[in-house]
Amino acid sequence: MRRVLSVVAVLAVVAVLSARPAAADRWWFGGGIGMSFGGDVEYLAIEPMVGYQVTDNTTVGGGLIYRQREDSRQEPSFSTSDYGANVFVRYHVIPRMYLQGEYDVLSWEYQQVDGSNDRDTYSSVLGGVGYSQPIGPRSGFFATALYNFSYDREERTPYDSPWVVRFGIGVRF
Repeated sequence: MRRVLSVVAVLAVVAVLSARPAAADRWWFGGGIGMSFGGDVEYLAIEPMVGYQVTDNTTVGGGLIYRQREDSRQEPSFSTSDYGANVFVRYHVIPRMYLQGEYDVLSWEYQQVDGSNDRDTYSSVLGGVGYSQPIGPRSGFFATALYNFSYDREERTPYDSPWVVRFGIGVRF
């Protein structure tokens, strides 16, 4: 986890030091919030992110991940919380479409056969495509579909599938 946060800090410092005079206009903040309430599985995810537009086509950034789940489909019911961080690079192939590479580390909690919870660390290398659409002068919507190259169906993992799909909003500061 410290290594990922160190990489994010180094990327941010490099981006600032190599910035053109309008550096303040190249920073953006965004992320996503996900939730599901009222069923057998209640879920809350908060994933803030920050990015810096290094060139007209390239953005680097990072984010934090927090997820909480209450699952009553099994007896006994259980509650878990996951947290972690990620770093990413986006390259805009055309103005609204981009390729994205990402590395994330997640400390995740799962239920054992005996009903107790256990925690493990899972890291992922992801890559895929995304789309961004302005929704105002300083904000936009994004959708990203990433493939988790680290996913192994035979391994215990926090993901149900190798595909990770995200939607969110970004705002330039």
